[in-house]
Amino acid sequence: MSAKTRPELAVVYMKNNDLEKDSVRRLKIDDSADGQRLDNFLMAKLKGVPKSRIYKIVRGGEVRINGGRVEVSYRLQLGDEVRIPPVRTAAPVITPATHLPQGGIRLLPRILYRDESLIALNKPAGMAVHGGSGISRGVIEQMRLELPECRYMELVHRLDRETSGVLLIALKRRALVGLHAAMRDGQIEKRYLTLVAGRWPNPLQHVKLPLHKRVTDDGEKRVTVRDDGQTAHTIFRRLESFADFTLLEAELKTGRTHQIRVHTSHLGFPIAGDDKYGDFELNKTLSKNGLKRMFLHAAKLSFAHPITGERLLIEAPLPADLSPFLDSLHAQAL
Repeated sequence: MSAKTRPELAVVYMKNNDLEKDSVRRLKIDDSADGQRLDNFLMAKLKGVPKSRIYKIVRGGEVRINGGRVEVSYRLQLGDEVRIPPVRTAAPVITPATHLPQGGIRLLPRILYRDESLIALNKPAGMAVHGGSGISRGVIEQMRLELPECRYMELVHRLDRETSGVLLIALKRRALVGLHAAMRDGQIEKRYLTLVAGRWPNPLQHVKLPLHKRVTDDGEKRVTVRDDGQTAHTIFRRLESFADFTLLEAELKTGRTHQIRVHTSHLGFPIAGDDKYGDFELNKTLSKNGLKRMFLHAAKLSFAHPITGERLLIEAPLPADLSPFLDSLHAQAL
């Protein structure tokens, strides 16, 4: 599906110097924020202000809704007037468009589909979907910088930092809520391409292994198959077999953290290049032979548009950092 394109924009960066806003703001709530929690709304409007400070001004009565005090958990309603007091926040400035984001990758040219409600982006591998844990800027922060005119922008779902492919971003709260409901009801079809080590035996295989997530002392997420874990269901389809590898299509029926990676690894077929659950010695060899990262790509998303109901199929082609290695396997098979 072709994207609705637009010219590239200069990147907006935030300087470290502070600017004291000297006037109270009164904002009317439209459908882009209808139903949103007050604290989340304020964090979007007061970028750079610590969450603790936002909670303090709400509890102190400096933030008012229709002239009255409310809790931070209050859900905004269409037509509400929000009073926001003067708060110290960072001053935005425009910098030359030659200053590129993380990895020198601009994201606007990677848009696969866009309308007034949502964006489907072909996320590059190696870029986190959001900042944090030492990452200053992820996909969502970068998209907000490249599209400053968008008043509302939130991730619909997530992809691992090492995974490339289709990522949905909502431009309206109604779209976000609708897509989240569709995900809960299993109405969004997600299909990935992955190359695993070994000869996968079955052309079609349902894997239902419960997954348990924990955080290590170093703050790293680790997932294991465990009886008391969350239900996890992946459907694997064998696409191509090679001497030592198999190309699979993985359809997610649930969306657990690292689900595909852990399911394949637990069954003895680790994903090629996976540095967390994979075969580390094999990965060293693969790196020398041209595969520099994990072979996992979110290739397709199919769903009903959350506003219009139109059925959409968004596809992202296999990226240039994966396709040459697959081509080399084809050449060896001749």
